[in-house]
Amino acid sequence: MNEKYIARSRQVAYRVLGEETIVMSATDSRLFNLSEVATVIWQAADGRTSLSEIVNRRVCAEFDVLPQVAYPDALAFAEELARHGILHICDRPIPVVETSAPIGAAVNP
Repeated sequence: MNEKYIARSRQVAYRVLGEETIVMSATDSRLFNLSEVATVIWQAADGRTSLSEIVNRRVCAEFDVLPQVAYPDALAFAEELARHGILHICDRPIPVVETSAPIGAAVNP
């Protein structure tokens, strides 16, 4: 399995509401409501941590699911958001400057 790294796009606005997250694409203003599991993945998408590590250390630990069950779903989720420009997926770590900040946070242009 090739490692995949994910990072939040700078072209989004998001807000964590309890255990869920609302993400808005700046390119088409489309809203995405992320579940509790998806929020865990979203929050861990720093570009430096591989998706398999996020699944093993966060998703499996917090939701009592096996990695071989959780990883394909996590990858499908990441690929879906990448199609909308909300996440970046790469075969190597992604520079931190590519990631986003929550609504209301100061962001350097």
